Amino acid sequence: MAALSFQHRFEPAADSGAMPLLLLHGTGGDENDLLPLGRALSPGAALLSPRGQVLEGGAPRFFRRLAEGVFDEADVVRRAGDLAGFVAAARAEYGLAAPLAVGFSNGANIAAALMLLHPGVLAGAVLLRAMVPLSTPPAERLAGEPVLILSGRMDPIVPADNAARLAAMLKEAGAAVTHEVLPAGHGLSQADLVRAKTWLTGRP
Repeated sequence: MAALSFQHRFEPAADSGAMPLLLLHGTGGDENDLLPLGRALSPGAALLSPRGQVLEGGAPRFFRRLAEGVFDEADVVRRAGDLAGFVAAARAEYGLAAPLAVGFSNGANIAAALMLLHPGVLAGAVLLRAMVPLSTPPAERLAGEPVLILSGRMDPIVPADNAARLAAMLKEAGAAVTHEVLPAGHGLSQADLVRAKTWLTGRP
């Protein structure tokens, strides 16, 4: 465990056929926050849930921001690299296949950055209330990894055009993107759980 750089929780798989989930919390969350969501989305899947290493007023995050909705992009790049290294080490430690990320808000943003900067680290992603993490996308290419983006129509934090740009950016990079806008705000709703579970169940 000492070699794994992020404080985290790991729950081994009860269903060996289920894809592992990498759970990435939002601002102020921790490694425990999304475990119930992970269990609900994919019962029996291995769950790997790290805690973000950046503190903003004592609240854990996965990368620094300069203001609400304004990201420190150099830090995004650095922290995505750190997270990629952690995922590789955790896969070796726990004997995991490439995980599918389930990220909320700041966790969804780092998951999107991870896909764009480090193709192959993730098998896909469920991005809940995500924003564009990098103003200029890297030239890396994805290999058709499935991505579900769920946005909230009444979200006061994520502008609709920003979420749409993220969907277009991931599509352009080669991901198989499904983007849906739900009747919700920034917080997660029952509709998110139902839609994400249906989408996950349909994965090959």
